[in-house]
Amino acid sequence: MTTVPRPHEIACQQVLLEDSSVFSVQWLDLPRHLAAGITPEYLLERYLGHLRRFTLGLVRPRREGGKVRFCLIDTPWALLEFSPPRYDEEATRRSLTLEICGGFLVQPALCDRGRLELATEDLGEVLRLRLQLSDFCPLLLGSAQPSLARRWLYRLTQAAIHKVVTVRFLLRLYRELEGPGACVRVVPVRVREGRPT
Repeated sequence: MTTVPRPHEIACQQVLLEDSSVFSVQWLDLPRHLAAGITPEYLLERYLGHLRRFTLGLVRPRREGGKVRFCLIDTPWALLEFSPPRYDEEATRRSLTLEICGGFLVQPALCDRGRLELATEDLGEVLRLRLQLSDFCPLLLGSAQPSLARRWLYRLTQAAIHKVVTVRFLLRLYRELEGPGACVRVVPVRVREGRPT
């Protein structure tokens, strides 16, 4: 079932598209009185810190030569590597996009596909905070025609972890701004057609 998210709700969708790339989006509509100073750059810095805390230091985001790398503990091995951030600004929307350019979690032949976007959009009474992963080709799927076993393996591991990390990030951010007792629920949305992960 798809519902229309309201403030205090986190919208979420994760699907495999026809080419077996991943589309994942989560957003939170933040009441205007809580939104001062929140930019895509702010979201990125907070997200990187959250990722390290959430994984208990197993994943350590690093900035090296403009790139962003999600490294495994203190090793030089990147689970995911991103090109330097690209910034865009329109009338009511600002975004920061990290293009995937490598890492162990990406299919080697498709390591130049995929992007992570962090965006803010002024919707009047609320500021929408949005995280979106697009065109990502996970190594666990193996190819554009993954087996059922591979799809389930991806769904139960990497897809589940990504969803929990992003939802908890938006929840943490909301509670820091509104107060530790603030309640938020996750609601399904349909942005793209595909097979749920």
